[in-house]
Parts: sequence; structure tokens; C-alpha cells
Amino acid sequence: MIVLAATPIGDTGDAPPRLVELLGRADLIAAEDTRRLRALAGRLGVTLTSKVISYHEHNESERAQVLVAAAQEGATVLVVSDAGMPGVSDPGFRVVRAAADADVRVTAVPGPSAVLTAIALSGLASDRFTFEGFVARKPGERARALAALAAEPRTMVFFESPHRIADTLAAMAVAFGGDRAAAVCRELTKTYEQVRRGPLTELAEWATEGVRGEITVVVAGATPSVSEPADHVAEVLKRIEAGERLKEAATAVAAEHGVSRRELYEAALRAR
Repeated sequence: MIVLAATPIGDTGDAPPRLVELLGRADLIAAEDTRRLRALAGRLGVTLTSKVISYHEHNESERAQVLVAAAQEGATVLVVSDAGMPGVSDPGFRVVRAAADADVRVTAVPGPSAVLTAIALSGLASDRFTFEGFVARKPGERARALAALAAEPRTMVFFESPHRIADTLAAMAVAFGGDRAAAVCRELTKTYEQVRRGPLTELAEWATEGVRGEITVVVAGATPSVSEPADHVAEVLKRIEAGERLKEAATAVAAEHGVSRRELYEAALRAR
């Protein structure tokens, strides 16, 4: 079978016991960075005796077939990323897809996650959230991507690098509004862990002084706008001019915008 295993995002003590066990007995280990894996194994007191191969974004498609073939031959294949769970902004999903197509069993060793840790520490709503990964590097692409998320009602989680965080926070302040609540979480579970909370404008200004380490940004979702029936009378009248009956037009527009059909019908009737 193939096992996706979470690795520590900072503190080595967070390593799941099953990860330690599998590092010592897996037949084949696929690591995003083989040197970092060997260093982690050393800190965990594990001697790697199995074959270790690289599995990263540049060879993911090719190596996925190799890993599935090994599992089909009876091997226990362990897949790990540099930090956190494979497949979450790291290589992993292609091997799962290939394994599913080949009817090879896939399981996971849950553990540390920067996304969930940041959400928990942010102080923002955690009942519904969306993970957006890294923001586009080019200013134009970044602005367009953030603009598309401006009305997203769920809490949003992003990854970002230290040398781009100030520009990204400034772009978020423009796209989402400077008073939108957010949290910048850096070096999670490490010695110099820091969570800075506040409105985006304030965080963007703070970041200009320089922010070091691995960074996760959590941004509050948009507050849903409250729509009134009177706001949509013009739309109903336009549909009537196009040939629809008042009742049908009011019903359709009310359903689309989530307002009272009766109140919209009466408002359109008066306006008419």
C-alpha cells in the first residue's frame, strides 16, 4: 500500500508515532527533499534502511507511476513532504490519483498542518474556510486572483514567502478592504513562533519592516451584504419590459437574490 504521512512543521516532537515506525520499516520512501528527510530521521533517532527516492513537483507525475508499481508488487511505500501533509500545497495528490486508478490501497498518517494550526491560532471563524495556497507572484495576476476572492464569505488561508509578504498584504488590503481582519502566523511550533493579528492595513505596514520564517496568512471572509427587495425592483421591471409577467419576474429575481417574493412583487407593482 501507499502511506501519506505528515511530518513536523517545526517542532520535531510533533512527529506522529506512526511516522517514526514507518520510517524504520517502509520498503520504499518517497521524500520531497531526501536530505531533509535524513536530517529528520536523525533527530527522531531512526536509522533509514529502506530505499529513499526524491518525489517533488518536477518529477511528480513520473515518480507516481513508480510508487504505484512498487505498491502493486507488495511494497509498503511511504510518501512524505518537507513539512505537513503531502498533497496540501506539496506533492502527493498525483500518486493518490494514480493509486486509485490502479486499485492500490492508500492510507494516511495524520499529523501537523500549518493550515489547521494557523486557523486555530488566528482567532478568526474556523467553522468554514478555504485554503488558497501561495498567491501569484506577478502583481497583475495577484491583483486579479485576490479580486476574485473579495466576496468569499469563508475564512481564507494562504501561504507566503518572507520577501513577498509585505506586497501581498498590501494587495490584500486593496482587494479586501484595509479594515478586513487577518492574522499573520510565522514559524509555527518553532522557537520564535509569532501570530500577529489586526486589520490588513495595519499588518501590511508592520510587514514593511521585514518578516522572517515560514508564513501562513489567515484572512476573515467577506461579510454578506444585506439585500432589500427595493434594491431589485429595476431588475424586475426590466424583465417585464422583455415580456415576462410581473409575478414570474418577481419570483425569479427574489429567488436569485434571496429576498421576499411578496415584498418584491408589491414594490415592483407600486413602481410600475
